[in-house]
Amino acid sequence: MLVIACPGQGSQTPGFLRPWLELPGFEDRLRWLSAVADVDLVQHGTESDAETIRDTAIAQPLIVGTGLVSLLALFPHPAEAFRQIGGGAGHSVGEITAAAGAGVLSAEQAMVFVRERGKGMAAASAVTPTGMSAVVGGDADEVTAAIAGHGLVAANVNGAGQVVAAGTLEQLAALRDDAPAKARVIPLQVAGAFHTAHMEPAVQGLARYARAMTTHDARSRLISNRDGTVVHDGRVVLRRLVDQVSSPVRWDLCMETMRDLGVTGVIEIPPAGTLTNLVKRALPGVETLALKTPDDLEAARDLIARHGQTGGALSQSPTWRLVVAPAKGTVHVTDREAGAQVGSGETVATVATLRDSYDVVAPHGGRVVEWLVEDGDPVAPGQPIVRLHPEEVPA
Repeated sequence: MLVIACPGQGSQTPGFLRPWLELPGFEDRLRWLSAVADVDLVQHGTESDAETIRDTAIAQPLIVGTGLVSLLALFPHPAEAFRQIGGGAGHSVGEITAAAGAGVLSAEQAMVFVRERGKGMAAASAVTPTGMSAVVGGDADEVTAAIAGHGLVAANVNGAGQVVAAGTLEQLAALRDDAPAKARVIPLQVAGAFHTAHMEPAVQGLARYARAMTTHDARSRLISNRDGTVVHDGRVVLRRLVDQVSSPVRWDLCMETMRDLGVTGVIEIPPAGTLTNLVKRALPGVETLALKTPDDLEAARDLIARHGQTGGALSQSPTWRLVVAPAKGTVHVTDREAGAQVGSGETVATVATLRDSYDVVAPHGGRVVEWLVEDGDPVAPGQPIVRLHPEEVPA
C-alpha cells in the first residue's frame, strides 16, 4: 500500500523550485496558483532568500502550491492516482495539500484557504512574542512533563524522539535552561507558537471562510493530524483543517495509522525530505522516496508501480455511498437491517480502539444496502463498514 506524504512549514529552502520549472506546464500552473493566492510562488521558489520564504504568509502558499503542481507532474491524470494511492497525509499546512489531492477541495479553494491561513497565523503571531523549539531525545514522559511544567504545549509530536514545544519566548527560554535529561532544546526559526491557543484569532477567520466553501468526500483515505484517524467526509476534513491551526499535530499517530493500514511505500512530495526521515525511523521496512527534483520522478513511478494498488480509491458512485472506519479497532454496529433508513448525521456504528472509541457517522444518510462487516469484527482504518443508497433519505 502506498501513501503520499505532504510536508509542512520549514521544509522550504531557497531556490528549491528551480529544477521543477524546467518541466513542461509546471511554471504555467504555478503562476495560475500564484494569482489565486496573490503570492508570487515562482519568484519565492527560485530567487527569494531564506529569510523571505520563512515569512508565514509566503511559506504556506509556497509549500501547498508546489505540492499541488508536483502531484500533477507525478500523476498527470488524477483519476489514475486515486486507483493507486492507498492514502494521503500532510504535516500541518501539508494537510491542505493532502485534502486537495484527495479531491476534498479544488486547487483554487486550497490556495485561498492557505492564503488566509498564512495571513491569519502571521497576524496572530504578532500579538505576543511566541515561538517554537524542538526537543530531541530524552525520556518521552520526562519531556512531556517538562514541556507542560513550563506552561508550553507539545505542538508537534513527530515520533522518533522529536517533540516541538510552543509558547512564549520566556517559557521557551526557561525550558532551554532546564532541559530534560539527555534531551536537546533547539529553537526553531518560526514566527510564533503555531498549533496552540495563541493562534485562535486565525481559527476564527478561517471558520468564516469555511462556512462558504463546498467540499467533496475524499477519494482516498485521509489520515488526520488531530488523532491519526482516517477521515472521509469532506465537511469533517474541512472542519479539522480549521481547528488544526490551534491544535497539536500528531504526526506520530499518523504514522501509527500507516502501520495499521499495512503501508509498504511512502512518497513525500516537494519540498521533500523531512517526513521521509521520520517515517524511516518510525516504520523500518517501509520503502520511502523524497521527491526533491524532477530527477526523482522515474524512481517515484517505479515505487508506485511496485506499491500502488488497483482499486485503492474510495468509490463515490452516485448509486450508493460508503461509510468507513476512522481507525483500527473492533466495530460495533447498530441494529439496522438491509433496507433500514439512516438519517443524515446519525451514528451507524462505533469503533473501539486501545486509546478511545469513535462514532461512525453517516454524513449524508440514506437506506442501508448492505453491511460489509459484522458486529465484533476487527476493522482497519478506512475500511468500508456499510453501503448506503443516498436517494432514499428520510425527511
